[in-house]
Parts: sequence; structure tokens; C-alpha cells
Amino acid sequence: MKNLTTTLLLFLWVVSSYSQDYFPVNDGVKTKNTTVTVFTNATIHTDAKNIVKNGMIAIQNNKILQVGSKFALPENSVIIDLKGKHIYPSFIDLYTHFGVTLPKSKDNGNRNQEPQYDASREGYYWNDHIRPETNVLTSFNYDATKAKTYLDQGFGVLQTHFADGIARGTGMLIALSATKKNNERLLDDTSAQFFSFEKSKLSKQAYPTSLMGAMALLRQMYLDADWYAKGMADSKDLSLEALQKNNSLPQIFEAGSRINSLRADKIGDQFNIQYTLLGGGDEYERINEVKNTNATYIIPINFPEPYDATDPYLTSLLSLGDMRYWNQAPSNPGILAKNKVPFSITTYKLKKIASFKDQIQKAISNGLQPTDALAALTTVPAKLLGKENELGILKKDAYANFLITDGELFSDKTVIYENWVLGKKHVVNPMNIVDLTGNYTLTVGTTKYNVALTGKPNAPKAAVKLDTLSIKNTVSYKDNWLTLVLADTDTTSTNFTRLTARVSSDGVFENTKAIQPTGSISKFSMVKNQETAKESKKKEEASKSIERSFTSPITYPNIAFGNTRLPQQQTLLIKNATVWTNETDRILEATDVLVKDGKIAAIGKNLKANNAVSIDGTGKHLTAGIIDEHSHIAAAAINEAGHNSSAEVTIEDVVQPDDIDIYRNLAGGVTSIQILHGSANPIGGRSAIIKLKWGETAENMIYDATPKFIKFALGENVKQSNWGSRSRFPQSRMGVEQLYMDYFSRAKNYDAKKKAGLPYRKDLEMETLAEILNGERFISCHSYVQSEINMLMKVAEKFDFRINTFTHILEGYKVADKMAKHGVGGSTFSDWWAYKFEVNDAIPYNAAIMHNEGVTVAINSDDAEMSRRLNQEAAKSVKYGGISEEDAWKFVTLNPAKLLHIDNRVGSIKVGKDADLVLWTEHPLSVYAKAEKTIIEGAVYFDLEQDKKQRAAIATEKNRLAALMIAEKNKGLKTQVAKKKEKQRLECETIETIH
Repeated sequence: MKNLTTTLLLFLWVVSSYSQDYFPVNDGVKTKNTTVTVFTNATIHTDAKNIVKNGMIAIQNNKILQVGSKFALPENSVIIDLKGKHIYPSFIDLYTHFGVTLPKSKDNGNRNQEPQYDASREGYYWNDHIRPETNVLTSFNYDATKAKTYLDQGFGVLQTHFADGIARGTGMLIALSATKKNNERLLDDTSAQFFSFEKSKLSKQAYPTSLMGAMALLRQMYLDADWYAKGMADSKDLSLEALQKNNSLPQIFEAGSRINSLRADKIGDQFNIQYTLLGGGDEYERINEVKNTNATYIIPINFPEPYDATDPYLTSLLSLGDMRYWNQAPSNPGILAKNKVPFSITTYKLKKIASFKDQIQKAISNGLQPTDALAALTTVPAKLLGKENELGILKKDAYANFLITDGELFSDKTVIYENWVLGKKHVVNPMNIVDLTGNYTLTVGTTKYNVALTGKPNAPKAAVKLDTLSIKNTVSYKDNWLTLVLADTDTTSTNFTRLTARVSSDGVFENTKAIQPTGSISKFSMVKNQETAKESKKKEEASKSIERSFTSPITYPNIAFGNTRLPQQQTLLIKNATVWTNETDRILEATDVLVKDGKIAAIGKNLKANNAVSIDGTGKHLTAGIIDEHSHIAAAAINEAGHNSSAEVTIEDVVQPDDIDIYRNLAGGVTSIQILHGSANPIGGRSAIIKLKWGETAENMIYDATPKFIKFALGENVKQSNWGSRSRFPQSRMGVEQLYMDYFSRAKNYDAKKKAGLPYRKDLEMETLAEILNGERFISCHSYVQSEINMLMKVAEKFDFRINTFTHILEGYKVADKMAKHGVGGSTFSDWWAYKFEVNDAIPYNAAIMHNEGVTVAINSDDAEMSRRLNQEAAKSVKYGGISEEDAWKFVTLNPAKLLHIDNRVGSIKVGKDADLVLWTEHPLSVYAKAEKTIIEGAVYFDLEQDKKQRAAIATEKNRLAALMIAEKNKGLKTQVAKKKEKQRLECETIETIH
């Protein structure tokens, strides 16, 4: 029924546009209007680069007939002389939901309601958030009031769409003409296909709950579409049919931030799709990455307001990153243009469309060239839509969409008079109106006032003063007649003085009349104060945004403690240190270590090397970098909780390289981590193993040829003991076992079909589980209770593979012998216990007992705070169980490297291994030890002395930015409240929700 409705609407819109010739006319004559309107003597900007001076432009109906410096007037011409005026193409906005009422969330904020796990629609895709069949025509209503706000800012054409869901369907192109009908306004009923990472509010279906889930869903959607297109599906799917049909359209993806744009582009590259990316305004932070996407961007200009920095305490709560964003964001369009990244500009996310011009001017004052601004509003969006000969340009046969102004379009004082769309005039400001803005001396009888007129030419605002006393007033200005009503100086009085005058074409007040409260009538004078050229220039400079007096430098990442340049590999010679090798050499006193080309080149005494940076290690300890086997820092999402298995998702998709916890971990001597999926489901997502290369991109942090890992989980979390949910299988520990049996049985069958060369639907979830069966992917399993630990080992043995690691494993001491026999490692806490029911039997001797039974043991954090002091966590095993200091140190270095299958590269100090090293001020297991230098592949990523300097520099920069914000407030600009943004700490049980 829905498709029938859509088809009917399309038919009515399109047919009506072609039915005018044979439809009867009862409200006038049927003869067509053959009038040609010719504009002469104008400066015509045919596009962003080309200008015709003293030119002519002829239009008829909704198209341009001719543009040039001079041509013969067509018959039936009406001439409009635009001497001294400019003509520009009207603007195009590619990203709006104009005329569309978007749905509200169905959950009504009720978090206690049962989740919906299955789709609610039949005949469509298995996930409700994939809705490519959506056509915005079915929900569109032309909004004349909203259209006027766009027209007043210079827009002639908007692309609108139903902004709901992950695959959102098609948009349409609408011309903003108040006098036209919808069938005439509609320039394209399927102009582009839209996507996002946000779920549909029309459905409560739980999956996906995370960003990585949305990414996995998009990948599976494209794979399923390919399978469907080959005719291999068993049933009809209207969503996949629509997706295929729309593939030839421009593909626009609402990413909303620089890093999400990169994530979307990664998906596009995988399926040979070049998305146009709606950015977030922060592209300048990593401009080379942005440029390398080869995408066209749609850029919002909702630049942040300055914070109210007058309160020192509140200002201290602001992060340097937020303060920098205010300072740097207006330079984003200019930086994109300078780096030749194609982009269009959108009003999307502006609180008020009326602020558009101010924001554009702010971008121009921050480096955007006016020609690039014009291109971003005309030719670039037109080209993206494949309409470069019809829109955004003034040429023969293009749509008659243009602006008439009194000067250069983006100049501060330029007035837009008219916005012609499809050959119809929209008056923004009357062309014959005299602009009164300025300062005046008003004389009424013997009383002299100072009057400042500001605002729009046809809607001025007045500030009136009698000496220093502000006088309340009302002002109106219409048809070049000014009316000004002044309140009495006595605020308790209801007396008013009414002034009225006609304004001549040169701005002189004529026919003045002043009506006093007594009723007496007299004349008045109002004379404009003339500024000298010097005063005018000074005022113009003062009007420029004050933040340009200082722009914060961009760092990597662009927050506190970021690097002005990325750390570089160096040849390092660390002299005379106590070296903890974690090898058969054990601990070497007064020993040198040479680092070259990112590797450990030599270990010995009295080493020498040309051009090496010498580091004195006397009295200090040099160790391999700490490796955290179980971490949740540096990720934008941790749990995909929408299904009982999420093997299709990967943390590698959501590595967050600008997480400050990376730097904090470096300060604690951590150099590598495994970012694990959480424990929301029995089969979780795939891991990311990264090096903490602070300032690098996410891709450059991930280990090359990285070992493949996945998170499994047992216990209370996966059976949802504490979630209040009773609708998702499994709800018991028995059910968890059966779920594993079912999934691995299906994966085995899937893999067999694939290996046999039979046709198969590629399933990302089954692909991952098949890798486990084939020994290509390793399991790290969240675990507590001995019975479940035994169960999972037995399941694995039934399918002829082994569990790699039990993480947490707080009852490992009960089954350590069985673990050793199975060959599984244990990554545990040092001394956490009794924080929930299934942990009641935990003991601090767990690590020692497992170690003594031959299990490879690691101490992990599962916590952003604990990971900063894993050296101290390792030391606890010396106390609890009498582990030697060297073995205890291996619990956070070599042993986690073995568990992660990266011990050929890291975990010990050995010639040929990666130079991931930490120089400690004290014995590394001491509570007094600090990481003096943390080195990754021969580059210093943390330096204790440099850290002290950075802290001082951060304080200086914040004070400087605060002063600029205060100055902005003193200028009368609107500010936002300074408040602290709490950073969410992600852990195993964190459930994120995408909206």
C-alpha cells in the first residue's frame, strides 16, 4: 500500500507538470506569456570565476535565454536597468529536510521496555533501519515561511530528504518559488540517495546499538544487495531492489564529523562507492586524510559561539580542545579550499537560517576566498547533482535563478535586493530603498540626540541617546518613509515624541514632522555624521572578528598534549641503564641499548653509534613497553548489544586516535593494547590491537599484519541478569552453551559450502566464526565461574580448536590445571573481587596459582585509570603468591605479547625486535617509579620533561583564548555557558546507543 501511495504521488506530480497544454483554464486566458525580461547594465557573475561587466541577461518563463555584454533585444522585451548592480547565481543547499516533518523516537524515553530484536516490516530488509525505498515525496509539504528565510539568504534550490535511518532513501530537488506549484518547483524527484550511521526513529529494533554495528550493517547490506541482484535470494526484498535502483544516483552520507567521514569513506572504498560526505566542520584537523578520501564534502558552517570566560573557575573546566574548536573552526572552509578539497556549503545545523550570511563572512575573514565561497554555494553542488548546465550558473538554457545585489555579494554592507527563482521575483529588500545605517545627529527643537541606525535596510533598528541616557524608541521604515517614536526621559511618563520624514534617494530627510506630547507640530533635522577615510578604515578593522588576532596552532591530535609535529624515529643510544630484557639474559646492570630504524639494534656495554641521540640511563631502569591485553580506551564504541552474536563488527572500525587516555597510558609506560569488544553478548565483536602512537591516525596505530582476535563472554552479562530484559536468548548459562553449539555448527556448514565452491550468501558473521574454526582467529573470553570456563573449553574441543585467552578468569585458580592442559592463557586482575555476585570467590592469589600451573598469565586493566599503573598491578603478584620480580614484570610485558601473538615483535628487549621501550626513574615495580620516556619503534611518544613544558604551554594558551572570548563578549556577541564535558569511561558493561 505504501509503494502504491508513493507511485500515485509521483504520477500526480510528474503528470501535472506535462498536462498544462490540454488542461482547461477557467481563471483567465489560456494564451501563453511570451514576455522576455531583460536586465541591462549589470555586473554579471556568470559563475564563481567569470564576470561580464556592463552585461545583459534575458530570461523567459523559468529559463535564461541569453547572457552577454551586448545582444539584440528579443521581441516582447521588458527592460530593467540595473546600473551599478550585480547579478549572481542563486545558492544551492544539498543537505536539508525542508518541508519534511521528521519522526520522533518511538521509545518515549522508556528504558525499561523490552527491546525489539526482529524487523517489524514484511517484504523489506531484515533490519528496519535500512530504508532505501523511502521517497521524500510521500512526506513533503512546501513550507512557504521557511522558504522565505532561505530566499532572503540567497538560496534558490534546496535538496531535501527524509533524514531518518541508516539507509534513508532518495531526496528531491526543490526550487523555492512562492508563485509556482509543486509540480513546477520539483526539479528532480530522485536527486540522490542518502545514508547515515543513525538508526530510524520509526522502529524500535535494537540492532545496531553502536557505531561499529551500523558500519557492519551497511557492509552486510551491500553484500546482500549483490547476492539479491544475482537472483540468488529466496524471497522478494523491496529494500534491496530500491537500493540497486538508486545506485546510479549521487550517494550522500551524513557522517557528521571528520573521523566518521573517514569511516564512511572506508566502507565506500570497500564497495567501490564514492560517497559525498556531510562533514562536521573539523576537517582542518587532519586535512591530508580528508583530501585522500577523494570525496566531495558538504560542510556546515555552524561555528561555535565563544564561551563566557569571565568566571575563572568555570573557564578552568573548559578543555583546550573545546576552546581551540571555537578559535579554529571558522578557518575550516578556507583550509579545505586551499588544499583543493571540493566542498559545498550547507545551512544544516544552523540554529537560524538568518545567521547564514554572518557565518559566511566569518569564514571569509578566516581565510576563505569569496570566489571559493560562491563556488561552494553554486557550481560545486550543481556539479555533484549532475546539473552543472542548469543550476549554479548563468548561461543559456540554465534555470533563471539569480540574485540582484548592490555590490560584491559577500561584502559586509552588501544588500541582496531580489532573488529570482524559475524566473519569478522574490523581493528581499526593495531595490529603491535607501540604506539608512549609520550614526546621526537628531535635533528636535533645542534638544539634540545621537541616533545609531543598524540592521537591515528595510528593517532598521535604532539606538537613541540623549547625552549618556538611552532613550526607548520604536522605528519603522517603509517606502522610504521613516517613523521614529521617542519615549520621554522620565521613565514613569507615558508621553512620546513622534517623528516622521521622507528619505530622498541621496539619504536626505525631507518633509520632516515632529509631534510633541502636547500636540504641537514642528520640523526636525537628522543629519548623518560623516566619517573620515581614516575613521572608516579604523572602524572596518575593528569590526573584524577579534579571534583572528590569534589562531591556535593545530596539533596531532588537536587537543591538550598534542604534538606540533608527529614524533619521528631516531637513532637512540640509552647508556648505562639497568635493562630488564625478559630474555635469558634476564636483568643486565649498567648496560647500553642502541635503537636504530625503529628496532633494537644492539645490547651491550660501552656501545657507540654515529649521530645517535644519547640518553643517560644511569640509576634508571629500561624495560620493554607495557602491553595491556584487555583495554577499552581509544574506542568510539565498545559493545554491539543488538544481537546475541555480533561477530560481524570490529573495533578496528571505531579506533579513536584522539582519546586523551592514550597519552595518559603512555605516561604509565603502556605501548600496546588490545581494545576488546564488551561483554554484552556471548559472541562479541572483533578486537583491535594497536600501538599507542599518540597523534597518529587510527590506521597507523593498528598493528600491520595484526593477529585476528574476537571477544566472547560468559556469565551474568550475556544472559542479561542485570539488564531487566527477558526477551533475548540466552537467559541462562545452559542457553549460552547451546548458542555456541548452534553458531559453530552453522559456521561449519557455511565454511564447507564455501570451500566446496558452491554458491553462498556472504555473511560477515559466519565468515568470522569460520576463521575461528580454521585457526585463523583467536578468542579472548570474558569469564568468571569455573563451570562455564570448563564448558567453553569443551565446546572448543568439540569443534577442534582452542580458546586462546580467558580474560578476568577470577576463578581460574580452581581450573588452572585444566586450562594448562587445554593450552589457554589467563589474563586477570591483580586483586579485584566481590564487585558482583559471580566474583565472590575471587582471590588475589589467582595469578600466582595459574602461573605455577603452567598457564601463561597476564595482568590487565579493563579500566582507563588502572591501565596507567599496570606496573604497580604487576607488583602485587610479588606480594600475593611470591612471584619473582622478573616473572611479575612479564605479566604486563612478555606474557600479554605471547597471548596476543605479537611476542615476535614486542614484549622483551632483544636485538631485532621493535624498539618499544620505557625508561623508568626507579625500579619499575615501585610505587615511586615514573615513566621518564616512552618509546615506540624508536620514536619518543612521551617525555617527562616535555610533559612539564606542555602543561605550562597549555595554561598559557587557555588564558590567551579566554581573553579573546572575554573580548568577544565585551563586543556584545552572544556567548555559551562554560561547563565541563564529562568523558565517558568505556568498560566491558558499557552499552552505547546510537540514535
